Amino acid sequence: MELSDRDLSAKQPESVSRTETGDRPGDVRPGLVIHGFGPDSGTWLSGVLRSAGNSRRALGPERRLEVVVQGFGVRLLRAGLGDQSALDGALLEDIHVLACRNSMIHASVQADELHRGVE
Repeated sequence: MELSDRDLSAKQPESVSRTETGDRPGDVRPGLVIHGFGPDSGTWLSGVLRSAGNSRRALGPERRLEVVVQGFGVRLLRAGLGDQSALDGALLEDIHVLACRNSMIHASVQADELHRGVE
């Protein structure tokens, strides 16, 4: 169906609009996913985690917040490497830090090498 063929004035199903806005008690409000991509050196990951912390404070604790790290930067998520204090701070703020599995394979990073708390 072409966009021009659709009835744009049609009301969306109630379940879709309510879930998206969180109007009903118990509805989950949308969270935030931040994508981090970079080399296995530098300070880019600390900047991404700092932005995630700012987002956590702005959105509040009830929304899920994830930082997904992709590329060779997953090496910075290994225990003892990168800015461990920034990583610990993000995890303490209930920010879920996820390492891309495909990137881990290409960067030769094993799951048991990841900093505790990294998913």
